[in-house]
Amino acid sequence: MKTLPRLLVAGLLLAFRVSAADYPAPVEGDFVLKDFKFASGESLPELRVHYRTLGVPQRDAAGVVRNAVLITHGTTGSGAQFLAPTFASELFGPGQPLDAAKYFIVLPDAIGHGKSGKPSDGLRAKFPHYGYRDMVGAQYRLLTEGLGVSHARLVMGTSMGGMHTWLWGELHPDFMDALLPLASLPTQISGRNRVWRRMAIDAIRGDPEWQGGEYRQQPQSLRTGAQMLYLMSSNPVVRQTEAPSLAQADAALDAFVANYLKTGDANDFLYALEASRDYDPGPGLEKITAPLLAINFADDLINPPELGILEREIKRVARGRAVTIPCSDKTRGHGSHTIAALWKAELVRLLAEAIK
Repeated sequence: MKTLPRLLVAGLLLAFRVSAADYPAPVEGDFVLKDFKFASGESLPELRVHYRTLGVPQRDAAGVVRNAVLITHGTTGSGAQFLAPTFASELFGPGQPLDAAKYFIVLPDAIGHGKSGKPSDGLRAKFPHYGYRDMVGAQYRLLTEGLGVSHARLVMGTSMGGMHTWLWGELHPDFMDALLPLASLPTQISGRNRVWRRMAIDAIRGDPEWQGGEYRQQPQSLRTGAQMLYLMSSNPVVRQTEAPSLAQADAALDAFVANYLKTGDANDFLYALEASRDYDPGPGLEKITAPLLAINFADDLINPPELGILEREIKRVARGRAVTIPCSDKTRGHGSHTIAALWKAELVRLLAEAIK
């Protein structure tokens, strides 16, 4: 893979200094997948996938869309999170790396998340038990059947979406020009990453108020899940700076949990955590043929670099490269994945290398 000179990358970045939120308003829509079959053997006659798009598709002489960008979100998130200034205002404006005047950007809500079909819509614990491969399958059908996209310039994602990106590269190796998984590892959920998930899962399933998923008000155990999200999503230095006393730490945690409980649902949370059970791209990494850049963060409690997993496994990806962003006063642990200023120079380099 050809490496671009650093001066060229720096020069390209000079063009990306524009005012905040200087990009087109997103267009929202729903696409209904008929007769959706889950890997569990369950099915739904209709599965709603909600999405947002920015820009318009541009087709080549053969009618193939060449400017599509798929961006997938993390656990308990939605496509709306990518409209935050730290992400959209760094990437989607005129002259920026994913300029919405040039690219057709698709931001789907994954199964079980946002405004897509999920347990809290009414089926509760009768909602099919989905996995990451089901989620990628729904994204593929949204693009190909719903939006007429059979090729992507880029597939990228954050956290759970980063894991989806690894699966995209294996399941549809010819679909994209480039892949950018952020804050993820190309191996099954294990170690501390599995432990914190299991703690939250057990808290909900073991809570008498959960009532097998048929609760009339949110069980208290959902608070434990929200607390685990707070614990794992940032780094210790940031948390200490934000809350340097016992009272301030309690207040910060209470505020986060209270905000989460305004919209959170125990079944949705439980399903989202359990969905990772089928994630394991490890056996198929050699199937990935598109240029792939994996970006992780030195202060990420979920995917700490000292594990050495990314550095070991990236060697099996033919056109793969891995970068770990050092800890700084600008990083936010696992949450650094949506602070685009930290890594957009690497995105520019990837897109330039992936020109065909």
